[in-house]
Amino acid sequence: MTTLFISDLHLDPSRPAITDLFLAFLRDEAMQAEALYILGDLFEAWIGDDTPSPAADAVAVALHAVADAGVPVYFIRGNRDFLVGEDYARRAGFTILPDPSVIDLYGRPVLLQHGDLLCTDDIAYQQFRTQTRDPVFQAQFLSQPLAARIAFAQKARDASQARQSEMKQGDRAQFETVTDVAPAEVDATFGRYGVDTMIHGHTHRPAIHTLQAGGRNCTRIVLGDWYEQGSVLRVTPEGWTLDALAN
Repeated sequence: MTTLFISDLHLDPSRPAITDLFLAFLRDEAMQAEALYILGDLFEAWIGDDTPSPAADAVAVALHAVADAGVPVYFIRGNRDFLVGEDYARRAGFTILPDPSVIDLYGRPVLLQHGDLLCTDDIAYQQFRTQTRDPVFQAQFLSQPLAARIAFAQKARDASQARQSEMKQGDRAQFETVTDVAPAEVDATFGRYGVDTMIHGHTHRPAIHTLQAGGRNCTRIVLGDWYEQGSVLRVTPEGWTLDALAN
């Protein structure tokens, strides 16, 4: 009995080796799992379920095969693929969960989320997140022609990269703080949901943290990204391990 958690794969045609690694993971280990949870940023970018993408089609087929094998697959939208909709979910055979969600994991209530909601020190990003999660904004965006959506996404990505580059060249310590979770928000989130275990991605800082929150001993597990290698959290009734997957 093993439940698998992954996030931040950022699948993109420019990195076919990572897509191949993920497809191999689905064909092998995922087929034997009790469940598979993908906590956001499965794709580097997503501008609508109607976007032609042979790579995304191949991923959908592979994910559906896992579901067809009796392994439930769950997905939480990330900051790069928040526009993944029910059409792609049907094609991929997964269930979209709200962000955040509390699940029962071998008798333990565990909070799952992508993780960007914890980064409250990044005020500019949180403002952008609020705008882009607005159903009215999303409906207007998705109603645009594909070329216009591609241009908008590229402009947003360029602006984000330029901003991060500028921050890195300035105060590096401040950059690390702003782009990581805010401790006060972590503490408040544990209290808000009444759990003592949280699993998330987004920050690309894989680790298992033990901390005190609300007078309780808590665990915050941060999943790794898949830019250079894979990363998977394996959970059994006996415990968990956070491991890298060699490319």
